[in-house]
Amino acid sequence: MYQIGDRVKFMNAVGGGIITKIVGKNMVHVENEDGFEIPVMTSEIIMDEIDQEGVTNSDKKPDVSDFIRQGNKKSKPEEHRKPKVEEPVTIIKGNDEPKFYLAFLPDNARNPLDGQTKVYLVNDSNFFILYHYSHFVNEQYVTQEGGKLEPNTKLLLETLSQADIAELPAFGFQLMFYKDKSAKIEKPLRKRITINPVKFYKSGSFKENDFFSGKAMLYKLNESELEKAMKDLSNKDLKKAVREKEPARETKPVKVELPELMEVDLHIHEVIDDTAGLSNKDMLDLQMKTFREKMEEAISSNTVKKVVFIHGLGNGVLKQELRRELSSKYKKYAHQDASFQEYGYGATMVIIRK
Repeated sequence: MYQIGDRVKFMNAVGGGIITKIVGKNMVHVENEDGFEIPVMTSEIIMDEIDQEGVTNSDKKPDVSDFIRQGNKKSKPEEHRKPKVEEPVTIIKGNDEPKFYLAFLPDNARNPLDGQTKVYLVNDSNFFILYHYSHFVNEQYVTQEGGKLEPNTKLLLETLSQADIAELPAFGFQLMFYKDKSAKIEKPLRKRITINPVKFYKSGSFKENDFFSGKAMLYKLNESELEKAMKDLSNKDLKKAVREKEPARETKPVKVELPELMEVDLHIHEVIDDTAGLSNKDMLDLQMKTFREKMEEAISSNTVKKVVFIHGLGNGVLKQELRRELSSKYKKYAHQDASFQEYGYGATMVIIRK
C-alpha cells in the first residue's frame, strides 16, 4: 500500500516522483521532478527503493538494506522541497444540490472553428468528485483522465482542434461524489454524451454562463430531483392532465409545411442508432438513401427553396458521392458549399428551383 511521501518510478515512462495525494485504492497523485502533479494508476508505478548513491561499486551486489526505505535518512539540501500549501475548499451556502456539467469553451465564440476549443468538467456544488473521463470509440471506452475535483471548481480535461471536432467521439463519465459529512450515500453517476459536430459550427450554440467569462456550450451530466420527477411523468399522464383541465373540442387536421431552408444531417449516428455489424459501404448506402429521400421531399414541397446536407469532413467519400449524384441525377438543381460561418467545410447547399 502506497503512502504520501513515497518515491516511485513510472513503469511505462521515464522518470518518477513523490506521491503527494492518495485518491483511492487504485489511484495516486505523483509530483514529478518538474513540479507537476500527475494522477497515476497504482498499477503503473513501482517503489523506487534503492539508494543508488549509496552503492559506490557498480560490481557490488546490493545488500538487503538497500531495499529498505530509509524513512529517517536526512535529505540533501538540494532535495529539500517547500511544503505544499493546500488551498482552502470553497463551500457555498445553499449549493448542496449535485450539479455537474460538461463544458466546451472556444477561443472565439463568434467563429468557434477559428482556434481551439477547451473541454471542462464543471462542479457547481458542495460535493467532492472522484471522476473518470473517457472517449467512446469503436465500441470501447478509452480512458483520457481520472482524478479528484473539489467543490465549486472546474477542471480542464483536454483541448480540441478543428480536426478533432470533425471526428468527434462520444464522451463518457463515471462520477462518484460525496461530502465530508452527509446524512446519505450518493449513487454513482454514469453518463455518455454524444454531440452533433454541427453544433460547434454555429455561434448560437455558445451562450453566456456563470462559469466562464466567455460564451460556452454546456451539457448537464446529472438531473435534479425535480427534473427526475418530471421525466418520470409519462406522456399518457401529461395528456390525461391536459384533458381534465381543458374542455373537449373538435380536432382539425393540421397541415405541416416545411421551412424554406431545410437542414439534413447525414452523419451516420443521425441516420441510424446502432452501426454494429455494418460495413463502410453499408453505412454509405444508408446515408445516400437518406439524401435521396430528403431531396425528393424538398422537390415535391411548395415551400423549400434551399437544402443544406451536412456531411462533415471525414475522408471525403460521402461528399464526393453526394456531389456526383447531384451532378447527374439532380443536375437541374444548382449546388455549392454551404456557408462556412454556419457549417464549416462540411456541408453542401442545394438550390431548389420550382
